[in-house]
Amino acid sequence: MTLDSSTPAVKVHAVSKTFNAGSSESVQALADVDLVVAPGEFVSLIGPSGCGKSTLLRLIADLLPTTSGSIEVFGKSAAQARIDQDYGMAFQSAGLFDWRKVAANIELPLELMDYSKAERSARSSEMLELVKLPDFGDHYPWQLSGGMQQRVAIARSLSFKPRLLLMDEPFGALDEMTREHMQNELLAITAELGTTVVFVTHSISESAFLSDRVVVLSPRPGQVHSIVDVPMGDRSDDTREEPEFFEKATEIREALRAVEVGL
Repeated sequence: MTLDSSTPAVKVHAVSKTFNAGSSESVQALADVDLVVAPGEFVSLIGPSGCGKSTLLRLIADLLPTTSGSIEVFGKSAAQARIDQDYGMAFQSAGLFDWRKVAANIELPLELMDYSKAERSARSSEMLELVKLPDFGDHYPWQLSGGMQQRVAIARSLSFKPRLLLMDEPFGALDEMTREHMQNELLAITAELGTTVVFVTHSISESAFLSDRVVVLSPRPGQVHSIVDVPMGDRSDDTREEPEFFEKATEIREALRAVEVGL
């Protein structure tokens, strides 16, 4: 489907979220959040623990209802986008089923969407090639390293070629070198597919390396405190050594410090 370039991939307007509303245990997680993500853009959400980053991601995915405000995904309600399977999700835990082989894990969303066996097999093979694991389809998840499992999880989330990928700290449990490798792989994969990404992270360097824009949220109730543009073009391992990368990481760090002191 070809989108009008003026149609946002994600549009969050005046969104607030309160848990246990009306009770003595109510907690306001988000307050009047506005955010627009363009098609093909990579946007990271960063902020103090408990600021509502993951909550916002789940609201976009329609896994939680908003308390007020509205969310559109590709010009439709978040609920309709979920029904239309416009997005895939990846979490910190790969969440693979140990009793299913790697290819079968990747094919699971396709099974639920009634793809034929031949279509599922062809797509899982394509995804395994994409994440550079073409020889591991007949392995079980427990036979793979953590980084390889995470690649399988990303392949699964992309198996039905969603236009939007929602990611909640997917590399948080990996060692630093594996994490950097997975960041490179993610950018290559999403660039090839033209996927829009909304990515939750606690890592300043990760947000600077991956993102077109970094959205800094304030402490609870989370609001958009500032947005840092990161116009560095194509990224590679060399990017991490460039002065502009350090400048952008510093800008993000200073925005987070401003959040902490209430500026």
